[in-house]
Amino acid sequence: MDLDAVVDILLVEDNPNDAELTIHSLKKHNLANHLYWVKDGAEALDFLFYHGAFVERSKNLPRVVLLDLRLPKVDGIEVLREIRKNENTKNLPVVVLTSSKEERDLVDTYNLGVNSYVAKPVSFQDFSETVAELGMYWMLVNRIPSEVAAPK
Repeated sequence: MDLDAVVDILLVEDNPNDAELTIHSLKKHNLANHLYWVKDGAEALDFLFYHGAFVERSKNLPRVVLLDLRLPKVDGIEVLREIRKNENTKNLPVVVLTSSKEERDLVDTYNLGVNSYVAKPVSFQDFSETVAELGMYWMLVNRIPSEVAAPK
């Protein structure tokens, strides 16, 4: 990764098939030019808080985080908890995109301030359409305060 590159979408997904489908759907709509994919919760936290391999990364946050819940190392709920308790990331838009249909996950993520909770559709076509709609909304329609994109 170019450490000075702007990242608009941080995709946090351990399943390579789901990640590839997500990236393909966003590319199809020209929304993946500034997407970065991390494969576990620990890597997501390193990316967002400029640790480890990302210590020299440009001090810009993504416009949105697409977050799976079932992740190795650090689960998605803990990633969300860390995002919300940090002054620089507490307002960062986070969309849970998960296969979990557990009511407890839904309640826990909303209690932690998730912006949206989307259950991954099973069919390829529905999944692709859902991701495209998410991308268009969060990248083209939604507005974020400037301090979220460029933290202190």
